[in-house]
Amino acid sequence: MERSRIAVTLGDPAGIGPEIVAKTFAVKELYDEADIVLVGDKNVLERALEVTGLDLKINVIENVNDGKYEYGTIDLIDLKNMSKDYKFGEVSAECGKAAYEYIFKAGELAMNGEVESVATSPINKESLRAAEVPYIGHTEMFEDISGVHDPLTMFEVEGLRVFFLSRHLSLKDAIDQVKYDRVLDYIERSTEAMHRLGVDGTLAVAGLNPHSGEHGLFGYEEVEEIEPAIKEAQNKGIDVVGPIGADSVFAQGLQGKYAAVLSLYHDQGHIATKTYNFMKTISLTNSMPFLRTSVDHGTAFDVAGKNIASEVSMVEAVRLAAKYGPYFKKEK
Repeated sequence: MERSRIAVTLGDPAGIGPEIVAKTFAVKELYDEADIVLVGDKNVLERALEVTGLDLKINVIENVNDGKYEYGTIDLIDLKNMSKDYKFGEVSAECGKAAYEYIFKAGELAMNGEVESVATSPINKESLRAAEVPYIGHTEMFEDISGVHDPLTMFEVEGLRVFFLSRHLSLKDAIDQVKYDRVLDYIERSTEAMHRLGVDGTLAVAGLNPHSGEHGLFGYEEVEEIEPAIKEAQNKGIDVVGPIGADSVFAQGLQGKYAAVLSLYHDQGHIATKTYNFMKTISLTNSMPFLRTSVDHGTAFDVAGKNIASEVSMVEAVRLAAKYGPYFKKEK
């Protein structure tokens, strides 16, 4: 398959993003998988290299085609938007604005077809607010960048893939989202996303209630909303089954019985994936014209600048971007 090109964002300068990004660029094997360009600020990157003690060269470029893409060198698109006197572990409007600008520049590269994927490192919501950035997080930014409403989130950890019917809602509000039309729509969208990523196999829908409601004994959502949506999807020729009890469906997905699982609310799928392997649980947004992968942890202000943050999740995010990015390249 054709080699992919990935834009990596530096994240909030005051958090662990810059140091885990620097450590990621020190993983030689990644250079065999894709061309990787960093979008950030040279001042921040230099501090990250000092913190980590890594002997990596910085090659500032204006265009992605000018990159060397060779081990030992970080090809950097320098937005020159940070001073050197920011403090690690502190909420800062300067850092929030910078992190926001890295994301939009990477998104611009992706929308222009200069990269197929964007791998993002963590940002801080308080810093975004301090900078008066009009977005709460990555997903909302990429929704605006791509013009795609309600981008579809998928988690992947080893052989398990999980889609989410809803994200950041209270549990009560999330249950109110479990309606026939929405379940059917997400079954269709999840299946389309699987096909786009070259993933074949059955999509399983998790149950909402204990034992999937036991035919109405523990709740009626399965009987009235979920099962009818699954049957309609099956009538349309979609390879989907369920509802399968949430206490078993994720384990069965890990064993390979299902290619993916549709989680019916945020924590249902998050707990399953992160309990299995927290650091290797990666978020993918794949209903846009480009792929976005991301670590699924925060800025960890309490350890920022101490060279103790693990790069495992960031490395895995880049690897998944390299794995799936070529499927997006083909569509251009």
